[in-house]
Amino acid sequence: MVRMEPTTTARVPRAQTPRSRVGRVPLARWLLVCAAAAAPFGAAHATMNFCAAPALQTSERTNATPGVEGLMKRVAARLNDQPKPLEQLHTEGTLPHEGIYDQSVEAEKDLELMRDAALVWRATGDDRYLKLVDRFLLAWATTYRPSFNPIDETHLDGLILAYDMTASALPVKTRNAASALIATLAKGYVQRIDSEPRPLAGTYRNNWQSHRVKLVAMAAFTLDDRKLINAAQRLFVEQVGNNVAPDGTTFDFTERDALHYVTYDLQPLVEAALAARRHNRNWLTERAANGATLARALDWLAPYALGAKTHEEFVHSSVAFDAKRRDAGLPGYSGQWDPRSAAELFHLAARLSGRYTPVALRLSPTPPPWLAVCLPLAAR
Repeated sequence: MVRMEPTTTARVPRAQTPRSRVGRVPLARWLLVCAAAAAPFGAAHATMNFCAAPALQTSERTNATPGVEGLMKRVAARLNDQPKPLEQLHTEGTLPHEGIYDQSVEAEKDLELMRDAALVWRATGDDRYLKLVDRFLLAWATTYRPSFNPIDETHLDGLILAYDMTASALPVKTRNAASALIATLAKGYVQRIDSEPRPLAGTYRNNWQSHRVKLVAMAAFTLDDRKLINAAQRLFVEQVGNNVAPDGTTFDFTERDALHYVTYDLQPLVEAALAARRHNRNWLTERAANGATLARALDWLAPYALGAKTHEEFVHSSVAFDAKRRDAGLPGYSGQWDPRSAAELFHLAARLSGRYTPVALRLSPTPPPWLAVCLPLAAR
């Protein structure tokens, strides 16, 4: 349980562009507005430190339309759902049906739902979706206790995004509880990382650290906490230097012999860079002490994603759990890597640089629905 002082006041993220006000808008009418470009996009109180700002350009509104349709159908079907928060999530190192794996996977659907509901509220102004976000955020913020296991907690980015898009429209009780949880999460990760000896090693160098950096960065920019933002940038650059070689090879590839883990390692770093991008910071080309960049790692993976190169997965992995998952018959832990598994990664990367758009479109003609609404257009 997150303990709150009764006088706590949350620091609401700053809006990045002028805010606009729309009322509750049925989907059909909203789509018509998009086509005509006659009214502002989004809800009045969205703050959007990660997703696009409320006052989108005409092309962005139009591009977001199909994604809104799909999200609305999914979220509308769950408007009356009740949250199922857990005190902790745990899937790392376990197989389906072991421990609380199944319960955790089910609970994680709450985090995705609140993110999607926040996006639909932003697009339509329909308060039913805001109320869903309020209900789920409050339940999770007053129940969840951080374990600081980044693999178990990586899906909390959905909670952070939901808060980011709705913060100033939420009841004070929900806003305070959610911001306190997000701050506790970020500060706890920074403290734990900074207490480790340098150079960082083991899970403070591999994909675990990428997920830590993502959560710190998203929290920092959402809370607009300058100290956390500076820590996030420092830890991002350090992770790129520790994890990525100058030629773009990742430590996870050498450790796991699997492109599955290259994707899993790079996607959180791309999401961290997208959070920074909303504050005019270009982490894609931020150079580490060894000369490595996130861009170089994505460039290394691109030929595999395009099919110019292939790879047999996990053949020489040094991690015993990979063999355990292979023997259990879990998909993706043997045989050739499926490039389509990197579709979301490259659609996210395309929001940082248009150079990744051709790769993303080859893997999937459309981005995931949530991303199509959050960031409708690829970067130039």
